[in-house]
Formats: sequence, structure tokens, C-alpha cells
Amino acid sequence: MTGKQKKTRNRILIVLVIFTVLLVLEKTGLLDKLPLVVKFAIFLVPYIMIGYDVIKKAVINIRHGQVFDENFLMMIATFGAFGIGEYPEAVAVMLFYQIGELFQSYAVGKSRQSITEMMSIAPEIANIVGENGEVTEVDPEEVSIGDILLVRAGEKIPVDGVVVEGESFIDTAALTGESVPRRVVKDSDVISGCVNGEGILKIRAVKAYEDSTVSRILELVENASDKKSRMENFITRFAKYYTPVVTIGALLLAVIPPVLGQLSFADSIKRACIFLIVSCPCALVISVPLGFFGGIGASSRIGVLVKGSNFLEAAAGIKTVVFDKTGTLTKGEFRVTDVVPSENSGISRDELLEMAATGEAFSNHPIARSVFAAFLEETGKKDVDRNAISEADTKEISGRGIETVYNGMKLFLGNAKLMNENGISSFAEAGSASGTIVYAGYNGEYKGYIVISDVIKDSAKRAIDGIRKVGVSKTVMLTGDRKDVAEDVGRNLGIDEVISQLLPADKVEQVEKMLSSEDNDSKLAFVGDGINDAPVLMRADVGIAMGSLGSDAAIEAADIVIMDDDINKIPSVIGIARKTIRIVKENIVFALSVKVIILILGALGLTTMWLAVFGDVGVAVIAILNSMRALKTDKI
Repeated sequence: MTGKQKKTRNRILIVLVIFTVLLVLEKTGLLDKLPLVVKFAIFLVPYIMIGYDVIKKAVINIRHGQVFDENFLMMIATFGAFGIGEYPEAVAVMLFYQIGELFQSYAVGKSRQSITEMMSIAPEIANIVGENGEVTEVDPEEVSIGDILLVRAGEKIPVDGVVVEGESFIDTAALTGESVPRRVVKDSDVISGCVNGEGILKIRAVKAYEDSTVSRILELVENASDKKSRMENFITRFAKYYTPVVTIGALLLAVIPPVLGQLSFADSIKRACIFLIVSCPCALVISVPLGFFGGIGASSRIGVLVKGSNFLEAAAGIKTVVFDKTGTLTKGEFRVTDVVPSENSGISRDELLEMAATGEAFSNHPIARSVFAAFLEETGKKDVDRNAISEADTKEISGRGIETVYNGMKLFLGNAKLMNENGISSFAEAGSASGTIVYAGYNGEYKGYIVISDVIKDSAKRAIDGIRKVGVSKTVMLTGDRKDVAEDVGRNLGIDEVISQLLPADKVEQVEKMLSSEDNDSKLAFVGDGINDAPVLMRADVGIAMGSLGSDAAIEAADIVIMDDDINKIPSVIGIARKTIRIVKENIVFALSVKVIILILGALGLTTMWLAVFGDVGVAVIAILNSMRALKTDKI
């Protein structure tokens, strides 16, 4: 509990003891002998002690034009109870209202705890190493790109960077939910917010603080509450009209029956007070946002950042999950598994590999880097002969491959489409190879092919099974890879539909088609790496970025960011979303049902203020406790 919560708790306990004593005296008739003014003053003391802040808020809000809120309802209802001589009921209403408010405050604090842990990732200092080796302590916002930073054991990494000296294990739990530390050595990429576990690291800053991962994440967490779900917006609009209507209804209930001669003013005002007390929308206004907040908190505990309750609500309706292949279902670690020169090419295997590696030397595409790495590994060389190729002559063709000039002649490295478009044929012999094929066409002739294979993630099959378990009816894989390779991956994982040989724009088109066939209650999620797939992530009902630690594109484009590449967190977050929506709906139905029943009974004079207190505070406490269940993460 916070200091303020403890003070409220102590005030409640003191007033509860006083109220209990006064209630016993009242019920035994010992207070009946006292003059009415004295009895009024005796009950007014605990009432002021417990309710002064509610009255103060109500008066301030009225001055600002915000008349109809729960503070106003409590003030008017208790004033009315005092007016008709129901002193114990007046104190009880305010006392139990404050108990409900304490429960709410405590529950919100518990829900915020998981997100607060994520907010605590912000680094407080940065140690810049000067040219003379002197270390200067500065604010992280003062770090510039290229600065060398010293990070001691137990300190947070202030900005995204690259290790230039030292090795250590860094704790990424606050960002990813992963309890196992990650080993970093020279040239390892590190991100802000992680904690250096042991040893000393020197890091070269590659981003300014405002562009670093930790800053972007904190900004998203802070803004998450702005993106409200449809249910939250409905409750906000509902309360806006509901409270004035019931206030006017209570006023009419207090005035009309006595005017018509059907009830005394005392009975009529009592019914109106009951009407006001039970009509307070606290249970809905508090429990619905609290339920969503709990769901977002539960997600953050497993290393999943949900950008707002609207996205959590959308995730609960996911019926179709569309996956990118590389880096999502597979490791994205391409390795050359075969080099096959054409029989009529006139070149050897080693010559074909050297030609391909030289042609791919200026590309950062994973396939290109794997060919380049295979050449260096096999030959033991540190680089290719860069005099044989010019970067200015090298052109990457999206979804096709690379066009360049090698030793003065045109060289094409890519898929079958690239070969066909440039008049290079006779490469059908590679059709049965298992993996991604890079064909080589040189000087207008086909020279052979290189087979590059990607490895399916160990957790992918379990994740697909988990996704089905939480109620997803269809899984689809989109990839730019060859049909046979894609279908082999899809078959091994049990994916329902595989669509291959797609360009980035084709993926958007395919998702558009699937979205048009979905019904209004079903949502489509796209899971990608958040860089090449940014357009599709933004177009899907729910964009989920995988393996996107530190990726600006993922954080910007996705609605849900999984802070590491653990694909098993997808069924977990869908499960959390569905549980959250279920809890929110339970609260809405329960609160409205109880309130309507007591409102009707109160208007007919068939209930008491005590039941009205339960209809307000009791329902609110039950709804809040139910909302707190959203914090618990169930295993999928």
C-alpha cells in the first residue's frame, strides 16, 4: 500500500469502530433519549471524518461544471438521509463508499505493478568515456551517436549500441520476460534498458536516447491508456448520460409522490436517496478499464507490449493468424547447404561460390550474407576480390535478386523470375532441391545454383498447436520463397494454408482478400518481423511483431510487440485478451443486473439503504476483485 492508501485505511478503521459503537447504541435504544440535535451532532462527527474529501471533491467539480459524478451522488444521497433522520444509514453509505474507493485504489496499484516494472527500465545515468580515458557521468539524453559508453556490472545500458570491448551476460527480463541472461561479446548488438550482469562493457552508441528502444517503449506504455476499447468508450458515454438521468429520476421520485398525496415527503425522499446511492456507476466506470489494464499488465509480465486496450479487445476476436515465414516460423539463419554448377557451365563448384559471393558482397539481405559467409568459411579468406565488382553497378531487385557486373560482364543472382526476365534458361534441374535456390546467370548463360536452407524454430509447432487451442480457426503462411520449400515448412508445422512466391506488395493484397472474407466479429492477425512486413502489419486487424527487439519499424507498425522471438507468446496473449474480455463482460452484466433490480425495488419502497449500499459499494468491490483476475496469466 502507498502512504495515502494507508492513511485512508486507518481513517476507515477508526470510523468503522466509532460507527459500530453508535450503531449498537442506536439499535439498543440508548440514543433515543438524547435530543435530536445532539444525536445529529454525534453521527455528524464520523460522517465528516470519513466523507469530508468526497464532499470537497463534489463542491470543486460543481464549480468546474462537472456536476454529475459519483461524489455528487454520494453527497446528495447522504445529505438527504440526514435530512430525514436516517443518521446511521448516512454514515454507512459514506463509510462503505470509501471502503470501495480503497479497494479500487489498491486494485489499480496491483494492475499497474507489472507495467511499472516495465517503466522502471529507464536508465538514470550514462558514463561517457573520453579520448583520454576519463569517464564522465551524464544524463542519457546527452549521449550522442558514436560516443563510447562504460557500463559497469549492475548498471542499465543507457542507449542502443554495439559492444566494442568486454563480454558479459545481460539481463533482458524487463523487456522480454525472459529470465535467462543473454551473453554478449565484442560486436554484439545491445539495447537500452537491459542490465549488465557481470564484468565491464564498453559500448559504442548507435542511437540517441530519444530514438532508443527503451525511450520508444516507455512512450508507447505511457500512451496506451489513450487508445480505449469499444467497451471502455461505451461505458464512458453510458455514464455521461446515465448519471444525469438517474439524478433527475431521483428528484422526480422525491417530489411527485408527495404532491400527488401517495407518500409522505420523508418516505419519498428516502426512496430517492436509495435510488441515488444504487445508481452510482462506479462498478462499471472502475472495473471495465481496470480489467483491460490488468490484461495489458499480464501481457507485459510475459514480455509482450500491447499498445492499448483497443488492440487487446481486437486480439480477443482473432480467428485467423497469418504468418510471415522467415524469422517468424523459421530462425532466419540461412546456411548454404549445396553448390551445384551446371554441367555445361565450364566452371567448378568453388568458382561458382566465389562468383556468387562476390556478386552478393554489397547486399545486406540474409540470403546474400549467407552466401558471402559460406565463401569466407570455406576458403578462409577475409573478403572477396572487390576489384571484380563495383557497388555502383549493383542493383537489388525486390522479390527477384541481384543484378550486377562481374569482371566486366552482367551477373544475375536470384530466383527463377529473375532468370526468365533476363533471357537465362535451362535451370529446371534445380527444381527438386529442398531449400531456397539462388540461380546464377553470367554473360547470358546459366552457370548453376546454390541451395540455401532455413531452419524451423523449435517452438513453432508447439505455438501453432497452442494457437488452435485458444480458439483460432485458421492459420496461413505467406512467403516469398519457392512453393515446394514453403509447402514443406507448412506441412511440418500443420499450417492450414500456404501461399508462396509473393512480393511484399503481394502480401498486402493477400491479407486484403482474407480481410474482405472475414465477418465483423472475426479478426485477422498478421505476425511478421516488423521491418519488411510493416505494410502488412499495419493493414491487419492486429499486427504482431515477432523477433523485433530494438526494431523501430516493428514498434511503429505493430499493435502488439513481442519483445523477443518467442512465438509461443502468441497463444498466451490471445488467451489473456479473451480472458480479459470475458471478465469485462461479466462485470457489465453483473453490475447492471443488480443495479436495475435494486433501483426498481427502491422506487417501489421494497428495500432499504443497506441494500442500496451493497448495490453500489458491494457490486463495485466484487467487480474490482473480478477484474483483478485479469492479472493472472494462465499457461497455454
